Amino acid sequence: MTSRKIGSCGLTASRPGLGCMGMSEFYGPADNEESIKTLHRAFELGINFWDTADAYGPYLNEELVGKALKGIRKEITLASKFGILRDPLNLQFRGLSGKPEYVQSACEASLKRLNTDVIDLYYLHRVDPETPIEETVGAMARLVEQGKIKGIGLSEVSASTLRKAHAVHPISAVQSEYSLWTRDPEEEVLDTCKKLDIAFVAYSPLGRGFLTGQIKKFEDLDADDYRRLSPRFQGVNFQKNLELVNKIKELAMQKSCTASQLALAWVMAQGDFIFPIPGTKRIKYLEENAGAVNVHFTPEELMAIDRFFPRDAAAGLRYPEQMMKTVNV
Repeated sequence: MTSRKIGSCGLTASRPGLGCMGMSEFYGPADNEESIKTLHRAFELGINFWDTADAYGPYLNEELVGKALKGIRKEITLASKFGILRDPLNLQFRGLSGKPEYVQSACEASLKRLNTDVIDLYYLHRVDPETPIEETVGAMARLVEQGKIKGIGLSEVSASTLRKAHAVHPISAVQSEYSLWTRDPEEEVLDTCKKLDIAFVAYSPLGRGFLTGQIKKFEDLDADDYRRLSPRFQGVNFQKNLELVNKIKELAMQKSCTASQLALAWVMAQGDFIFPIPGTKRIKYLEENAGAVNVHFTPEELMAIDRFFPRDAAAGLRYPEQMMKTVNV
């Protein structure tokens, strides 16, 4: 597994990394024992870039990752996030906060749950429209000064917001959804990251599992699976997107790899500063994803993929309409 630097804060991390969200919520029932085995197998494979957030669970995912870190903390580049407010009693979304005083308290709470003295990469999960980004990043910079975090990250920000934030304190990474079926960052954010020496962390690089080719009908999703609420998984959109995935599977067969590996390799091929963090809670899929590092493309193959799967090819919004108001801000 190759490691590359993250921004200019001195961190390095594996490509790909591992998204931990689905281990605790959103994608079917949780199995903490299996998830910890998967995290430890990731470590064995050299996948040392682990991504969590206080909103996942909420709180449960950080606690899970904290347990898995025992004995190997120094070998892991640990990322977490704050800013999405949820109620653990009824699991409802309550709002966003980037207020300076909340930045401090949220970080201290995450440190306890993760059982660590420092979070390597700490993100603002979503921009708080009520708080200037300069104030939020200023508070995060104080966390760096206190030694509680090493690098500052932002999630789902526009290039304009990124530049404002970077002027306050160097931003180490931007995390946004990016895959063959979500290519919004190509409009401006990727270029801005590259120019400012900021890593780009791609979450949902497998289209929330759709690009793996394993989901063949809506009923394949558990009754409590979040994806049942996603426009891209519903009705006619599902069928149109399934046709696109079938093209990926055809291309993967030609490359003697799986659809997952092709989709992940495509993300990594877009730039050395791009770190996909596919999520899984099963060793089988973790090992499959790790194999993406062995898939390489010629310029002609990349052009062919673009023809099969052009920008904006996916049918439907990537989030329900209300949630779309919190991305690319």
